[in-house]
Amino acid sequence: MKERNALALPGILVIFAALGLVAISFYQFPQYIPLLTVPAAIIGFLLLKGFVIVSPNEAVVLTFFGKYTGSLVHNGFWWINPFAGRQKISLKIANFQSEQLKVNDAHGNPIEIAAVIVWRVVDSAKATFAVENCNNFVRLQGETALRHLSNLFPYEPHTPGEIALRSHPVDIARQLRAELEERTSLAGIEILEAQLSHLAYSPEIAQAMLRRQQAQAVLAARQIIVDGAIGMVEMALRKLETDGIVQLDAASKSTMVNNLLVTLVSEHHIQPVLSTAPMKS
Repeated sequence: MKERNALALPGILVIFAALGLVAISFYQFPQYIPLLTVPAAIIGFLLLKGFVIVSPNEAVVLTFFGKYTGSLVHNGFWWINPFAGRQKISLKIANFQSEQLKVNDAHGNPIEIAAVIVWRVVDSAKATFAVENCNNFVRLQGETALRHLSNLFPYEPHTPGEIALRSHPVDIARQLRAELEERTSLAGIEILEAQLSHLAYSPEIAQAMLRRQQAQAVLAARQIIVDGAIGMVEMALRKLETDGIVQLDAASKSTMVNNLLVTLVSEHHIQPVLSTAPMKS
């Protein structure tokens, strides 16, 4: 069932037409006024019952004897079938903040995750007749999609190029929105935006994961330091040989490389030890 425009007349025209009809009846047939009183009252009541006001960003869904007859989506003052049932539904943009869900990521790590979802109704007929309550429907589908998404991706990337919840927020938001659109399309709902609003390890493993992140950071820093130190030692040896400052044999080179690496890589200040023993001739 898709939304379609309902048959309606401008309310102002109907008011003027009803007043004109009553005035003509009383003016042309004054002797029959008692006979026209009851029919005029009935007609007036029916006319008044058919008026409806549609506010901006609002739709009125009409039914007649249990059958959907159309929707009023244009704001204004309208007159419709007085016997038609009517139900108002909001077309305004809505959003909700999901609760913090405790789920497992793709690697089985317990995490806490939440999202903000922005949505609106684009088909009033589907939103009224396809689901019981579109607000609850979007909320439940949002939490279901969030749980499913967390099971597809890890919290952190473990291989180069791997999509993860923390490192790829744009890709995760796009995936979440696509899954929500698929789940809510049958209810005439459009998902405008879906973003993660909370992401963290569960408290029981947060400290362990923090130590792991710190260890990875220290390891990465060490690698940079070692690579730089090796480059500096290589440059120093090449400079000494190129400028002819000193000629070093293999043992001297080994000792020099060891001393330079210890000096450059060590986290503490290195104190040089100078030999004062007289050199043998």
